[in-house]
Amino acid sequence: MQAMDADFNVVAEMRRPSIAAVQDEKRGMATYKGDMDTASTEIGSDSTNSTEPTKEELKMLRRVSGSINWQMMTITFIEFCERFSYYGTTAVFVNFIQQPRPFGSRTGNIQPNAACLAAMGSMEACMQPGGLGQDQRAATGLVMFNQFWAYIMPLVGGYLADSYLGRFMTIQWSILAAMIGHIILICSSLPSVMDNPSSAMGCFAVGLVIMGVSTGGFKSNISPLLAEQIKQTRPEVITLASGERVIKDPQVTISRVFLYFYMMINFGSLAGGIGMVYAERYIGFWLSYALPTFMFFFAPLVLMACKKHYVLAKPTGSVTSKAFALLRLASKGKWSPNPVRTYKNMQTEGFWDDVKPSRLGASAPAWMNDIDDEWVDQVARGFNACKVFCWLPLYWLAYNQMTNNLTSQSATMTLNGVPNDLINNLNPITLVLFIPIMDWVIYPALRKARIHFTPLKRITWGFGIASLSMVSSAVIQYYIYRTSACPDRFVNEGVHNDVSCTSPINVWVQAVPYCLIGFSEIFASVTGLEYAFSKAPENMRGLVMGVNLLQTAFSAALGQALLPLAEDPLLTWNYAMVAILAALGGVAFWFTWRGYDKREDELNMLGATQYLGRKGGEGGGDEKL
Repeated sequence: MQAMDADFNVVAEMRRPSIAAVQDEKRGMATYKGDMDTASTEIGSDSTNSTEPTKEELKMLRRVSGSINWQMMTITFIEFCERFSYYGTTAVFVNFIQQPRPFGSRTGNIQPNAACLAAMGSMEACMQPGGLGQDQRAATGLVMFNQFWAYIMPLVGGYLADSYLGRFMTIQWSILAAMIGHIILICSSLPSVMDNPSSAMGCFAVGLVIMGVSTGGFKSNISPLLAEQIKQTRPEVITLASGERVIKDPQVTISRVFLYFYMMINFGSLAGGIGMVYAERYIGFWLSYALPTFMFFFAPLVLMACKKHYVLAKPTGSVTSKAFALLRLASKGKWSPNPVRTYKNMQTEGFWDDVKPSRLGASAPAWMNDIDDEWVDQVARGFNACKVFCWLPLYWLAYNQMTNNLTSQSATMTLNGVPNDLINNLNPITLVLFIPIMDWVIYPALRKARIHFTPLKRITWGFGIASLSMVSSAVIQYYIYRTSACPDRFVNEGVHNDVSCTSPINVWVQAVPYCLIGFSEIFASVTGLEYAFSKAPENMRGLVMGVNLLQTAFSAALGQALLPLAEDPLLTWNYAMVAILAALGGVAFWFTWRGYDKREDELNMLGATQYLGRKGGEGGGDEKL
């Protein structure tokens, strides 16, 4: 499907008072201070004569960012609290499910003593935290289920926020659900419950389900809430005090905001992951689940304290049904028994133009009475964005290896006292260190060189780097099998015939796959959030963000298909297969959507719509302040 084929320069030069009025009402247009793009104050009161750029100016002029206000920083702190709670608990899932409790431990903590050594036969087993004593396949399966469930629910959360509750109330209800889920996880890790592994597993599973509901409502709405604090909606050509004419581009601002949003995600992952790993190791799993619960209490407090300072979009009733009705109308007469012919029909020029109210005139159905051409353009762009996300499960399949199989892999290497589930924190460390470098050095240098590193190019790079990460994981696994004292089929059992199966390879070699995955996230994951927000219709942002997050759920389903490879002696093939799929996904992604890449600026400069949904967005949850 394609968006409108209007002449781009006409779009760029539009100056409709009605659109300006809608923008002023919906966004409260404000001037910006400071060119955050160059760590100076180039853009300020000395910049003059802002106008929208022409097609030629978009190609020739340097692009800079607007400012990032304090309201955005409070929202990133809320995300930090949520991710601390999420990653603080999920960091210990594999050990809790897969590893047995060391002899003499009631809480699952380590037991470096002679009694445990005599009972378990090796000090390595006594130094490995554990809970329920299931196998790697069970641990991988449950972790995959958690990822699938937690990332299918954003569709529901986004829809409820857009249509009925508003983002603010949806986030608050999601936090309440998270608290309940966390408390149930704490109960599953109590010593008396762990004495019966079946009961503990059942309690643990209930907690996962409730936490998944919470994640769905929270994740689909917190990032749109953040980006909606950016008041500028269209690019402007301005003159700096130095005399240079530049484009103050809201897409650059959105990109920067999401970079720091993602950095706070990884601060939360780092603090929660490292802290809870040591809590699990020296105290027990109950503390690893309790501390993140307490941390999450800060999130609703900050939200309530800052509510009056936020831009809060009202729920607009269900506009989703009209969007799909519009799609049905556009595709009428274009279906064919031949799927190739159907696809070509859906890609024809004017696919969406033919159902614009201005084109249909008196023949337009009654349900289109309050729809304008601009909303049709936005819906077309939103459906195209959803199609773009369809290759992302192959990327997330590679990422997901970090949260299950790579954690198990580290337990088979020489740890020298380092917890096996601590090593994966190299991933957030990479992100925390390199996101500022990308924002302050790499991306500005590309913009100054007039290299337009578009979102689709960045996502393609993310696929490639993720594939390299899995190649390195396969190589590491191959040498683990070569150097372990046990036969290949027994490496992950830990002990075979009283001989340690640990490979002499130092666990820190895993820095290669973990750091590469971190680099790939900067390009693929951060950009996916940016693309979902910027390409969605204004009154469907939560839903389109949910579609983006849904791809993680699909990747978990793909991971279930590869589950037979998640055991000895097939793990090398597991990583190799994922590497191949990620590489093929990147190639297919680029060649499928490179046409949209050429139209990036055009899609970002669509006119504002006057269709605001139910009674212009009145009634229900949030207010716009």
